[in-house]
Parts: sequence; structure tokens; C-alpha cells
Amino acid sequence: MDELIAGYRKFRSEIWPTERARYEALAHWGQSPETMILACSDSRADPQTIFAAVPGELFVVRNVAALAPPYEPQSPGYHGTSAALEFGVRVLKVRRLVVMGHAQCGGARALVYGPPPQASDFVASWVEIGKPALPQDGKSPSLPEAEAGLVRVSMANLMTFPWIAEAVAAGRLSVQGFMFDIHNGVLTRVTAEGVEPVE
Repeated sequence: MDELIAGYRKFRSEIWPTERARYEALAHWGQSPETMILACSDSRADPQTIFAAVPGELFVVRNVAALAPPYEPQSPGYHGTSAALEFGVRVLKVRRLVVMGHAQCGGARALVYGPPPQASDFVASWVEIGKPALPQDGKSPSLPEAEAGLVRVSMANLMTFPWIAEAVAAGRLSVQGFMFDIHNGVLTRVTAEGVEPVE
């Protein structure tokens, strides 16, 4: 914990004094972010850093491979990602819902090549959500193709949530997909047609 405590002390001495008013306002008035981001848990692809966001700007949920499950409220189990989506869209009423995948994604690798043997309790079944990203002819995609494909799968699954689809149809919400390349720091937009760099 020593490194984390040292980071906290740096936050208190260098960041808190300049951001104190912002935090106090957020504590008093509550949060009202306009953007929700569904991102991967990977430590190298932090949305707040990539988008240079300040506290209160982004409502973020992170999981393996930035996967949005389909809308299945009656299915057994826990629904952490779905609960965060419901809170962001229905309670906070965000205007943008962004799926952000990234290059060198371990979740995409687990989908294409199989999960590490020590990650069979949960990872194996979780990445199955992304199976529609795999070619239907049984061929293995390249890892970059799978990574972009997972973003598209998540975007499609988001539209199975009735209150997301309704908000999109009414123009109150947009769903967008992006990929972040850890190696060169480039952000690309993911669409049904392909990927294009963000200028």
C-alpha cells in the first residue's frame, strides 16, 4: 500500500487544493455527467486519462473487454454492468453512452484463443457474450478485428435495453464506439462500416 498512500498524499498536497471547489460543489449538488463510458478494466486504458476529464464529467463502468451484456433482467446471477447502465441512463440521464475498447485486450484474446487456465471460473463465460464478433464461417479473426468487433457487439447489446433504445429514438441519447491503441495513443471511432481515426 505504500505507493498508493504516497499517491494519496500527492493528491492531497498538489491536486486537492486546486480542485477543492469542484469536489465541494459535486458533494453539495451531486453528479450530473453528460457522458457514460463502458470501458475495459485494463489498467492501461483509463477513460478519465484518455479524455482528459475532470471529476464529475464521466460516469464510468469498467469490466473485462468493455462488454455490454444483452438485456436480461429475469436471468439469474448478478448484473453489475446492467445496473450501472440503468443508473447512468435512467437516473443520471446521460446524453452520450460510449463503448471504449482498446488494442491488446486480454478479454478479446480470451475470446479468440481461449482464456488463461487460471481464469476459468468467470472470464470464460463472460467473454462468451462477445461470440457474435467472431466470423460465422468458423475462421479465427485477427486480434484487432476481434477487438473492434467486441465494441460493435456491445453497441448492439446496448440497444436491446428498452430504455436505451427509447432514449436513442427520442434523440436524448447517442451510443458511440471507440478504440484506443495503447501503443501509439491513437483513438479511433468504431462504426458498422469500419474504424476511422479521430482527428
